[in-house]
Amino acid sequence: MQTARGSSVRSEPSDIGDASLSTPHSLARALTLRRSEYMGQRQLRVKIGSWNTAGCPGTDRDVGSWFFRDQGLARDFSNLTISSAKADEPNDTGAIDLYVLGLQEVVDLNTTKEYVSRVYAESNSQITKWRSAVEAAIPAGYEFLSADQMVGLLTLVYASTDTAKHISNVSTQQIGTGLLGYFGNKGAVATRIVFGETTRMVFVNSHLASGAGPSYLDRRCWDVAQIASKMQFDPVVNNGVAEDTGDRFGDEDFTFWLGDLNFRLGSLPGDDIRRILTLHTRGEYDVGSDKPQKPLDGEPFIIMNDVDSDEETTTASSFSHSREQSFDSETSLPDPDDFPQDPSQDPASLQATLDSLLPHDQLRQVIARRKAFHEGWKEGPITFLPTYKYDVGSVALFDTSEKRRAPSWCDRILYRTRQYKEEYERKMLDEEAAKKKDEEMKSRGMESDDDVLFSYDPDEDGGEQEPVSSTDTGYQYDEYDENDDQPDPASTVKERANLEFYTSYQRVTSSDHKPLSSVFTLTCDCVIPEEKAKVHAEVARQLDRAENEGRPVITLVLEGDATQDTNVVDLGGLSFLARKSNSITIANTGGVPATFSFIDRPAMDDSDSGTHFYEWLAASFVKSDGSGEVVGPNVMLEPGETVTAVLDGQVSSIPFLRALNDGRALLEEVLVLRVDNGRDHFITVRGQWLPSCFGRSIDELIRVPEGGICRFLEDKDICGAIPYDAAVHCSAPRELFKLTEAVQALAERCAADADMLGDTASPPTTAGWPFDPGACALGADEKQAVHARIVAALDTDAAVADVLPAELAPPNRLELVASALLLFIASLTDGLVPAHACARLATALPTTATLPRSDAKVAVLDVLSASPNHSIALVLLTSTLARVASELTPATPTGLQRRLSFRRGAPAAAEGRRRRYAEVLAPLAFRSGADGGRDRAARERERATLELFLGPETRD
Repeated sequence: MQTARGSSVRSEPSDIGDASLSTPHSLARALTLRRSEYMGQRQLRVKIGSWNTAGCPGTDRDVGSWFFRDQGLARDFSNLTISSAKADEPNDTGAIDLYVLGLQEVVDLNTTKEYVSRVYAESNSQITKWRSAVEAAIPAGYEFLSADQMVGLLTLVYASTDTAKHISNVSTQQIGTGLLGYFGNKGAVATRIVFGETTRMVFVNSHLASGAGPSYLDRRCWDVAQIASKMQFDPVVNNGVAEDTGDRFGDEDFTFWLGDLNFRLGSLPGDDIRRILTLHTRGEYDVGSDKPQKPLDGEPFIIMNDVDSDEETTTASSFSHSREQSFDSETSLPDPDDFPQDPSQDPASLQATLDSLLPHDQLRQVIARRKAFHEGWKEGPITFLPTYKYDVGSVALFDTSEKRRAPSWCDRILYRTRQYKEEYERKMLDEEAAKKKDEEMKSRGMESDDDVLFSYDPDEDGGEQEPVSSTDTGYQYDEYDENDDQPDPASTVKERANLEFYTSYQRVTSSDHKPLSSVFTLTCDCVIPEEKAKVHAEVARQLDRAENEGRPVITLVLEGDATQDTNVVDLGGLSFLARKSNSITIANTGGVPATFSFIDRPAMDDSDSGTHFYEWLAASFVKSDGSGEVVGPNVMLEPGETVTAVLDGQVSSIPFLRALNDGRALLEEVLVLRVDNGRDHFITVRGQWLPSCFGRSIDELIRVPEGGICRFLEDKDICGAIPYDAAVHCSAPRELFKLTEAVQALAERCAADADMLGDTASPPTTAGWPFDPGACALGADEKQAVHARIVAALDTDAAVADVLPAELAPPNRLELVASALLLFIASLTDGLVPAHACARLATALPTTATLPRSDAKVAVLDVLSASPNHSIALVLLTSTLARVASELTPATPTGLQRRLSFRRGAPAAAEGRRRRYAEVLAPLAFRSGADGGRDRAARERERATLELFLGPETRD
């Protein structure tokens, strides 16, 4: 492949920073804009063949002899201007890069029944047959590209292995123009290929309407227009991006139109054409001659000039010669030097005869009249006999059937480049401008000018002259231009399509048409893969840099140790209800506004244990000015602005608390900070769980010695639950003792204050206070902070009273300790009365209403004797509740005596308080099942059982 840059490739400078390049196809677009940097040119040699096989059997066996090997079958016939030199064959010895074979009438469609059956019954038999024949004859080193058949039309395309690597976007289309203007007995099969990612070639294999009359000529022109207007191929895909629309006819760089176009020598009698051509073919090639034919090799030839060329160069064409000389005298042949060197100037030469017939060719006439194939189309010089119609099996024997059809060049190969098409379009624009200018002059009354020597009428003088009658030879003359000496800039452009030869094959006798072929050398623009790879890498880097510069960028700065990883936040040791916080400063360090937020985290579920792990981590954004003002879940920062992300860790969920104590969960979470149109940031937040006495069972807690659970687990190196084989240190949880003692002490203090200070210090008189939910007058955050201190005191075996805020009044401190007691009981995994004890109580004591209080208590304790630690814990709790109820019940106003140690209040008020305490505590103390699984009777039984331990020994 040549590496020279293609001068005809247009490109625009690529602006990588353009905002429009931010689309998904930006890389492909930027690469296309710089196409000129990786384009080169390559010479591509294309051989095109066309043959109407007339549905004759055995034609497939002849394809190799004329299309691939050309075994002396292309020699022309003449018995004049004989030379003794060796015949010169078309120069087809070079390697062919692309073979395109167009066939017509590969099936016999003479009957309507057979035609209809072939239209509606798809068959690949012809494709298979012809592919087998072609692949058996084609030289080694070629790959099949495409095959497309429409009834009798068949196109096969093969490329050399090296060429095939550069061919893409093969697309075919079938256009029927036959019966009713639609069916495929006439029409075209078109194939589009793209070479080197940029050069587009179209091959149109057509079979136009047959017939010699004027109406048939008009129909052929109509067929051409229909084929051109209906042709559309699939969108071209380059660099992974498809074009918006498919290629229309005319968008390509090279076009080749081949096939049986059926244009005739319509204005001449067929017998005259046959007679004049037979003068050149009789004799040795006369099938009626008794003389034996000479072998193919060694036939004489004549020198024949290209009649369409102004140059003095000549081409060699071989002709047969009759053994019966056509001279009147019996003298020997004249000296060859006496013959003119240009056969077209010799009236007796075959080429002169062909030149006299060609002006009557209908194709040339419709081109001159601009009715078809006039938009820049070209054809090579015709130096061969008409391709139609011959007797099958004969050489140069024209139709001897009853119809005696006139010989014609029905089979043709036309070609056009983009350059030819654009030149024609420029010419049309110039003519239109000249005509418009003349019309403008006429409108001003300037039809003639005395100062002008000659007048010009564009209708009469402009353009090509058309034949005025059917016998008009149509000779044309170029207009004189005084600037002819100046070279036309367009003419200096190198020809992109060079026709090497254009010939027919007279010795192929298996059809009534003679095949023909041509070889073109095309100068094609194509991609240089190595250069494209370099440009691709550079463009990718530029786009990546531009995209990064245009994307929002934020930077995270973790408060604290500057050496710490900014993507990991460690909250340190975290205990139950304690709140730990850390902050991250977020700065917009990019050049565009940045909008970001923490995305929602899906709830996690442990499918093995069925335990749900609730959120323990909260994230919020606050202003960085120190005001602490929350700015919402979504933040937008201008370049240079900052905001603070506050990360709060707190374990407040009892199920999660139990999972942490058991070692089934960890304090670790990954937060995703999503930046719109930017890069996500992943922040790992972790903490170290400090074991707690909350969320454990009574059987575990009775094994904790003095010093607290944290110290005990650390000394014993226990992770998770406390094993039941450890030594028992107390009959009931030490933490329960501490909480009940604190509640009792604070209750007595409240009663004493009320006795000494009167109503100003009296605690609330509601029946459930201080155990009623919501009884605490403090805010939720303040309440939770005090609870965290109480938990820490219990976990470290410190005094509860020491961690209570001294500034709070005794009733408020009592509320806090009472709520902490309820939370402790609720967090017990087995409760004060475990499930198995509840089941035995339900069976042994379905009701206690008929028993005296003391007997009922004995019966309950007897059932709970199987779990002595739970029984002791229950008695401890209920005795404390009973004393608190008595202490907090106002005394009967019988005198001024105040009791500091124990007060007996009004019986009705105390009974109401005890009942309310039982209602609050029973659901927490009894674990007969899930809350939703208890029926009303079970809940009432549990309340009554607990109330037994809160009241006096005798019933009122």
